[in-house]
Amino acid sequence: MKLSPEQVAAYERDGFLIFPGLFSADEAALLKREADRVAQIQSECIFREGETGQAKSMFRLHEADGATASPAYRAAAYSPRILGVAQQCMGDDELYIHHCKVNMKAAVEGSVWPWHQDFGSWHLDGIAKPDMATFMVMMDEATEFNGCLYLLPGSHRDGRVNPYYDTSTAYKLWAVGPKDVKAYMKSAPAPVPLIGPPGTAAIFHCNLLHASGHNLSADDRWQAYFCFNRVANRPADVENPRPDYVRSRNWTPMQVGSDAIADAAA
Repeated sequence: MKLSPEQVAAYERDGFLIFPGLFSADEAALLKREADRVAQIQSECIFREGETGQAKSMFRLHEADGATASPAYRAAAYSPRILGVAQQCMGDDELYIHHCKVNMKAAVEGSVWPWHQDFGSWHLDGIAKPDMATFMVMMDEATEFNGCLYLLPGSHRDGRVNPYYDTSTAYKLWAVGPKDVKAYMKSAPAPVPLIGPPGTAAIFHCNLLHASGHNLSADDRWQAYFCFNRVANRPADVENPRPDYVRSRNWTPMQVGSDAIADAAA
């Protein structure tokens, strides 16, 4: 999949690109079935929330082995539509996946993700430069009512904001404080809701401010995230590093593979 010069320029300016209909309804349904399957597994790679213990975040689906491994997610990660696009946006053919995760917004009880930058956490993993990006794929329709992701255009150009450790959700993370978010929102374009039917996709810069609200609907919502880093930007040694399912030690450069995701799951 070849991006136009205008698309690359838009990514550099806004910090994200949205691709309506990049994946077919059948491909989105396949990824969702795999997410449902993995959610039944007991693993340290799965974080749960609520009274029912519903999965909130599941990691390491793209690897070739392990309890949460999925051939379909591995094929998607290496496909031209994901890896190929990431290479073009990041201007580098030697990429690896820092981590791959699937997030669920459970019906009614699905909690928020506060405003944050992904590099807020990743820098603490020992990664020096914000030469990273996340590719997201919707497996269910995303709407403002069911807690879609919001992106703040151009916020990546201001660099990394000093984060604070937010413990209000099942998956703890380094978030951006309300004072900093308010200051940016008063002088920048309005947040963009990342909405669309299953198969909609997007890529966004690691310093782009983003957040999502509660899922107020009666239906669960799944989304997959493939987080890319340059091999040359791999993490340095840090004290008490996070587990490899969130801070990969596999820095082998990825090669673009087949675009036939369904074949890998057959």
